[in-house]
Amino acid sequence: MSAGGAFGGTRGARPVPPEKGIFPLDHMHQCDVEKKDYLSCLKISGHQSEKCRLFSKKYLECRMAKNLMAKQDLSELGFRNEKDLEISKEENNGRIKH
Repeated sequence: MSAGGAFGGTRGARPVPPEKGIFPLDHMHQCDVEKKDYLSCLKISGHQSEKCRLFSKKYLECRMAKNLMAKQDLSELGFRNEKDLEISKEENNGRIKH
C-alpha cells in the first residue's frame, strides 16, 4: 500500500501558495484583445518574451484596470520606465562597441 495521496503526493503536506496569491480569471473576457496581442507577438517572435514586453505590460495594465489583479507599480513586476530602458540600452551598446 502507498502512503502518498493522489498523484504520488504526501498526505498532510501543506501546499505553498503562489508568491503573488491568486487572482480572478478573466471570465468576462475583458482583456482578451491585450491577451491575444501578447500571444500573437510571442508566436511571431519565436516565443522570445523580451520582444513582447510592451504587450505584456498592456495586458497587466488592463488586468489592474479591470480589478482582475491587485494594482501595483509595474516596476515591481519587472517593468522599468522607458527612459531607464533607453539609458540601459545605450550603456549596453557602449560596452559592446569597446
